[in-house]
Amino acid sequence: MSDKDNKYETERYCYVCKRSERQTGKLIKLPNEIYICPDCMQRSMDMVNSGYFGNFNFDDIDMNQINDMMKGVRPQPEVKAKKKEEKKEEPEPLDLKKIPAPHQIKAQLDDYVIGQEHAKKVISVAVYNHYKRVVTNTMDEIEIDKSNMMMIGPTGSGKTYLVKTLARLLNVPLAITDATSLTEAGYIGDDVESVLSKLLQNADNDVEKAERGIIFIDEIDKIAKKQNAHSRDVSGEAVQQGLLKLLEGADVEVPVGATNKNAMVPMTTINTKNILFICGGAFPDLEGIIKKRLSKQASIGFNADLKDKYDRDSNILSKVTVDDLREYGMIPEFLGRLPVVFTLEGLTKEMLVQILKEPKNAILEQYKKLLELDEVKLEFEDDALEAIAEKALEKKTGARALRAIIEDFMLDIMYEIPKDDSIGSVLITRSYIEGTGAPVITMRGTEVPRLTQ
Repeated sequence: MSDKDNKYETERYCYVCKRSERQTGKLIKLPNEIYICPDCMQRSMDMVNSGYFGNFNFDDIDMNQINDMMKGVRPQPEVKAKKKEEKKEEPEPLDLKKIPAPHQIKAQLDDYVIGQEHAKKVISVAVYNHYKRVVTNTMDEIEIDKSNMMMIGPTGSGKTYLVKTLARLLNVPLAITDATSLTEAGYIGDDVESVLSKLLQNADNDVEKAERGIIFIDEIDKIAKKQNAHSRDVSGEAVQQGLLKLLEGADVEVPVGATNKNAMVPMTTINTKNILFICGGAFPDLEGIIKKRLSKQASIGFNADLKDKYDRDSNILSKVTVDDLREYGMIPEFLGRLPVVFTLEGLTKEMLVQILKEPKNAILEQYKKLLELDEVKLEFEDDALEAIAEKALEKKTGARALRAIIEDFMLDIMYEIPKDDSIGSVLITRSYIEGTGAPVITMRGTEVPRLTQ
């Protein structure tokens, strides 16, 4: 190969103007084996000095940007999609005169929660006192203690729903958490401080707002002390002991924006002195402990109680005492920090029928609204509602069973109705609920009902 061929083979070209090194003179070498002629480099520097590109950042510049600069193309700033921020109305500062009275809180709960009169009265008074305690916190002469609550009731009786409804009616932050995932510090699971982290998140990371909030710990019976356990009880008695300082009132360091502590998460301090704690649980098998205590009395003699006297008592939980809860597995120190203990009644057939049709967001009204969007009127016979309640009682899961039952028999109706525009109304009968008949269909423009085949 001649020297002339070798010369052309190794000849370099400007990355921007594409001229050879023979035409432009010695090229300026940049990273990645890129070369630029002095003219193009000078032209780019002049454009930058004249402010043509504004506040252009040359720290992260690449060759595509340089090429665009030589062609007179202005670099476009990176545009990121920004979520639409909802305007949040700031709650008014608490005022002693503006605190809702217990009867006002209960009246609002009555619109959504059927029955449970005693429970609604207790929780209304406790929340009212919590408001007053927060407002008068500056009083030095008399310090008002917290009235933390223990709420006991069978599954599906409305414990969680009662607190969730309360959350919509109050202006204080409220956090609902589950005790099943809590473990002793150092073990896999959530530490007890995680309940405060959730409250802080619901208060928009405002410590002052969080310190006057309410925390509802559900499934509290799942942290009962294990009976005859030879291994370390990291999710039972240890969790109860960890919650003691929170219930009593203490300065606790919690992570901001996370539930677990680590070096990458900022920490803040929350004082739990003004935080109201509500604990709730179904406490299965607690009825047996209560019956055992009640039947301990003399079983011999004319005044003796029959052993099966309390077997048919549907409201046996209302007779619970602190001693019963201690035998169940709750430690005395924990129970001592929950002075208010109340129970919820088991749901009867009449209460289930009321739950179906009376609350503001009643289940039947929801399905009526769904068919109303298809211009179809949905009606229920009274006997049909009783049949639904009877089926729900058989499942023994309380009010949770109602929606499952209604979804089952409404499936075919909601599937078939949109097919026929001539249907005007649907009447649900008891025979249809029991599976021995069909709903009554009325066509539009006629008052004569026709049974579906």
